[in-house]
Amino acid sequence: MESGNLSQKPRNPPLHIISPLVESPTLSELCGRKVLLKLDNTQPAGSFKIRGIGHLIKKKHEDEGCMEVVSSSGGNAGMAAACAAKALGLMATIVLPESTPRFMIPKLQQYKAEVIVHGKVWNEAHEEAIKLAKRKNACLVHPFDHLDIWDGHSTIVNEILDQCNELPAAVVVSVGGGGLLCGILKGLHSHGVQHIPVVAMETVGADCLNVALEAGKPISIGDITSIAKTLGALTVTQGVFDLKEEMHLYSHVVTDKEAVEACARFADDHQTLVEPACGATLAAGYSGIVNKLVEENKLPTRGPIVFVVCGGNVITTNMLLSWKKEFNID
Repeated sequence: MESGNLSQKPRNPPLHIISPLVESPTLSELCGRKVLLKLDNTQPAGSFKIRGIGHLIKKKHEDEGCMEVVSSSGGNAGMAAACAAKALGLMATIVLPESTPRFMIPKLQQYKAEVIVHGKVWNEAHEEAIKLAKRKNACLVHPFDHLDIWDGHSTIVNEILDQCNELPAAVVVSVGGGGLLCGILKGLHSHGVQHIPVVAMETVGADCLNVALEAGKPISIGDITSIAKTLGALTVTQGVFDLKEEMHLYSHVVTDKEAVEACARFADDHQTLVEPACGATLAAGYSGIVNKLVEENKLPTRGPIVFVVCGGNVITTNMLLSWKKEFNID
C-alpha cells in the first residue's frame, strides 16, 4: 500500500463502523413504500451499542486515563464494553443478571473480559457493578444513561441522512433503557430534522418507555416478564423526556409472539438472525403498525421508512425454534 493512502486514514478513528443501509423488498411490499434497514447488527460486537459505549470508553481512556472498566448488561452493552476495552488495551469486568442466557458468558470472555453473574434483573446487576467499580477504582460504564453514549449513538442519524437519497419518512427503533432512542433524538435535533417521526417499539413486559409516557415521567415497571431480555430496563432514562420536545415520538408495544414472528420472518427474508428486542422493531412492519400510523396521518405518505436492525447477539437458532414452538408459530 502506498504511503499516501495511509496518510488518509483518520488519526483517531471511532470503534464503530459505518453500517450498511439496504432495502427490504418484503417489508417494502408490506408497508407500501420503500423500507430501508440500517444494519447495526453488523457492528463490531454485534449491535449498535459499540457506537455509544465505544465512544464513552474511548473518551474515558483518552481524557481521564481510564485503564479498567466495569459495566452491567443483559448482553449487548456488555459485549460492546468488552469489545471496546479489548480494542483499547483495557481490562473489563461485565456484571450480568441471572436472566442473561449463559452462552453470552463465553462470548464475553472471548474479549478477555471477566464475567460476574449477579441479581435477577439488570437493575440489580447494575447496583453490583457500581460497588465493584468503586472497589476496583475502575471506570463505571452505564449501558445506556450517559450523554457521551447518546452522542455516540447519534452517529447513526448522521449515516442514515448521508446514505438516504431523500429524507426518511420515519425511523423505527426498539427501546430498552432509552440510550439508542436518545441518540436518535439528539441526532435529529442536531441536523434540524425534528419533524422526522420516531416510532419506538417495545414488548409487553419490557415496556418501560410506554409506561413512562402514560405516566408523564419515568417510573419502574417492577419486573421484566418479556423474553426480550435485552430490553430489560425497569425504568427508561429521563433523557428521553428531556429530548422528546418538538419531536414526533410514537410508542407502540407488541407481544412476545409478534416479536418472535418478526424474527422468524426476517430470518427467512434476509437470512439473518436477530433477537426479540430487534424483532420488536421489525414487528412494526410485519404486524402492520407502520401502515396504521400512515392511515392515522401520523407518518408522511412519501419517503422511505428506516428500521434500525439493532443487534443479534442474544439469539441462537435453537432459541428461535423453541420460541416458535412455544408460541405455535408455523
